[in-house]
Order: sequence, then structure tokens, then C-alpha cells
Amino acid sequence: MMEVQPYLFFAGNCEEALQFYQRSIGARITLIMRYSESPDALLTPVPDEWKDKIMHANVSVGHTQFMASDGQCDRMHPEFNGFSLSLKADSKTDAERLFKSLSSGGKVNLPFQRTFWSSGFGMLTDRYGVGWMIMSEIGT
Repeated sequence: MMEVQPYLFFAGNCEEALQFYQRSIGARITLIMRYSESPDALLTPVPDEWKDKIMHANVSVGHTQFMASDGQCDRMHPEFNGFSLSLKADSKTDAERLFKSLSSGGKVNLPFQRTFWSSGFGMLTDRYGVGWMIMSEIGT
């Protein structure tokens, strides 16, 4: 079975972002690998400022997963353009709570509201630049 799993690269603040997602949406970090733990660190030394940075992380949200990394944080400045992560909540109340939590410190692109396809829907860009669409089913 194939799956599409987003892989988000943060510019050196991956751990901070993951902690925010834990608090905001109940994300669970199921794996963290730091640059200092890489077997390649024996062959190619890791700069001191990278040792505690996240080389790879698996993050679960409900029944789904995304991956994250600090990437090559000294050489890249990620921009999360052209996509949004979509988060479907069990109820309108949960969706609105998640929307408020994720938008804290970020930007509301479309206020949370009823639509013809959802009892509650809103779009935001979180404080790390990641776009989100939060929704609940019609009638929930």
C-alpha cells in the first residue's frame, strides 16, 4: 500500500516546531535522530552547532504521520509554499480549538467558519510558515 507523507524541513528550529505541534494538536514524536547520532559523523565530523539538531523525526497526528528535519539549516531557508497540511477534527468544537491553537503566533488566512462542505473550516499559516487547513465534517 502506498502512502504520501509530508517531509517538512525547518531552518534550525525543528525541535521548537515539533514541541509546538505536540502542544497545539497533540502530535506524538515517535522517532528523533540527531546529527550527532549519525554513523556518518565518524567519517565526516558534525559541526558543534549541528550536533543537537534534528536530522530526522517521525511525527504522528491521529492515524497519519509526517516527517521533519532541520535539514541543512546553514544552507537552506525553507519556504512552505504551494501546499497546506489538512487536519480533519472529530467535531466543530475540536476543529475550532485546533485552529486557535495552531494560529497562535501565526497568520489567519481564512477565519474559522461554516462552509457548504464543513460545519467549521479555516486556513492559517503557523508561526513556522506551514500552511494548515482545519475542518470538521458537516453536521459534527
